[in-house]
Amino acid sequence: MSSALQVIELFAGTGPDGKPVVERLQVKVNEDDSCQLVRSPAFIKGIASGDTIKLEQGTQNFSLIKRAGNLCIRVFSRGDTEALSERLTPHLEKLGGELDTETPRLLVYSIHVSCGFTAIEKILNDHMDAESMWMYGNVYDPQDGQTPLNWWQDILKPE
Repeated sequence: MSSALQVIELFAGTGPDGKPVVERLQVKVNEDDSCQLVRSPAFIKGIASGDTIKLEQGTQNFSLIKRAGNLCIRVFSRGDTEALSERLTPHLEKLGGELDTETPRLLVYSIHVSCGFTAIEKILNDHMDAESMWMYGNVYDPQDGQTPLNWWQDILKPE
């Protein structure tokens, strides 16, 4: 039985005005009421496309149940992202990556960690311009932004 797509709202942080910011995400709802992300989020840290999360009852918070192994990559630009997307997307797609979100100032990609950090980072760094920068959305601790989460260690471990 296939599950229907639904939209959920998750707490993404606090805006400059001090008010809470929520992000709407498309998910597949599983039989146990857990949700599998259809795309990587633009603002919520620590999760990516394919991950399974469980909503905390009556809140916009969640618990991570299972990782799918995808990296969430966010590309920000002061200029229009259209030309940047045209340069960058084909290279990431060759590695199996997907462009999840494209707005005039933001691109969000999902790509499996098995493609390798070195290969992914080379593509990203080779295609950035003076107006743009990229960052991972689910590699570093959401609290300090620096401590690696290391969730990929088990995925990349040789059998």
